[in-house]
Amino acid sequence: MPKAPPLVLLALLAEAAAAFPALAQNKGSEQKAICLEAEAEAANQGVSPSGPAQNGKDFTILLFKYRFCPQLARVAKGTSVTWINIDKRTSHSVWFKEAGKDESERLFNADTWRISFEKPGTYHYLCGPHWEKEGMIGTLEVLP
Repeated sequence: MPKAPPLVLLALLAEAAAAFPALAQNKGSEQKAICLEAEAEAANQGVSPSGPAQNGKDFTILLFKYRFCPQLARVAKGTSVTWINIDKRTSHSVWFKEAGKDESERLFNADTWRISFEKPGTYHYLCGPHWEKEGMIGTLEVLP
């Protein structure tokens, strides 16, 4: 097989690198659209929207279409976070696998799972059945 001239390889690498920000942007746009749809579906089901509650010590994350909404959440130390599955036909779980924690039970439509965070740090979590194939992962930053 003949070797490609170095300039051709550099041009191909530059083209591939330029495509990655576009892919990331598309993923971000897709995530935003799904989370907007999740908010509407939560309202239809009479479920709390994602984000902080008025009391400032509770935070809700919606599970919808193989996504956590929001995918990145920042909360204050002492906040209780509740995950709510609003998918009608798919069960999900919440698993802090990296931290060695047990996976939650399967959450079906309107099921919730709640945990309080007393220690500041970054916590990565995933959906046990859907993290590898669907990329269903999330991050929680607990601030001091």
